[in-house]
Amino acid sequence: MTGLEWPLALFLLANLLAALVRAAHGPTAADRMLVALLFGATGVGVLLLLGYAQGAPELVDVALTLALLAAIAGMAFARRAWAATGGQDDNTG
Repeated sequence: MTGLEWPLALFLLANLLAALVRAAHGPTAADRMLVALLFGATGVGVLLLLGYAQGAPELVDVALTLALLAAIAGMAFARRAWAATGGQDDNTG
């Protein structure tokens, strides 16, 4: 251990607080979904750092589960957003 695990985890938690403020002011559902994905990715990072710092391998399992759930949530949102637009790309023109 290098001793940087705890400060890095606190820094990532501060980033989550900034993301929470952004989520409260996000004008669209896509903005809020990106913040939710940020929560998932940052949560995985925090859990991995804390698991390494404390020597707790069970936190790695929780982090992997959270990563899987975040990926599934992102795919579900994309599929639902695609269906709402009728399956057409907005950039074609």
